[in-house]
Amino acid sequence: MSTPFRILLVEDEPIIRELVKSLLADGAADVDCAATGADGLRLAKAQKYDLILLDVVMPGMDGITLCRLLKADPSTAAVPLYMLTGKTKKSDVEVAMKAGASGYIHKPFRGAELIDLVAKLRQAKTS
Repeated sequence: MSTPFRILLVEDEPIIRELVKSLLADGAADVDCAATGADGLRLAKAQKYDLILLDVVMPGMDGITLCRLLKADPSTAAVPLYMLTGKTKKSDVEVAMKAGASGYIHKPFRGAELIDLVAKLRQAKTS
C-alpha cells in the first residue's frame, strides 16, 4: 500500500473546506483543513504535506503572509503551494507568485481543475 498523498487546505469558509475535502479525499489523498492562517502554519510544521492550498483573504494571518512564512522555513519550503482565492487581479497573482506560490487557482474553481492538479502532483511524486 502506497503512502497517501497529503494535502493541507487553509480556508476560512466552512463550505469551501467541505467542498474541497469531498472533491479530493478519494482514498488516495488525505486532506487536513485549517480555518486560520495560524492553524495552517502549525499543521504545516507538524505534518508532512505533498500540497498546500491557501486562501488569500482570511482573518488574522492572510494567505500571502502564510505563504511567505512557509517558503522561508526549510521544513516546508519545497512543498508545492497553490493559492485558492477569489482575488483575481493580475497584481494579486503577481504578489502571490513573488511570495513563493507555485500556482494560483481562482474561485469559483472547477472541481476538475483541483482533481487534475492533485493527479499531476501525485504522478510527479511517484516518478
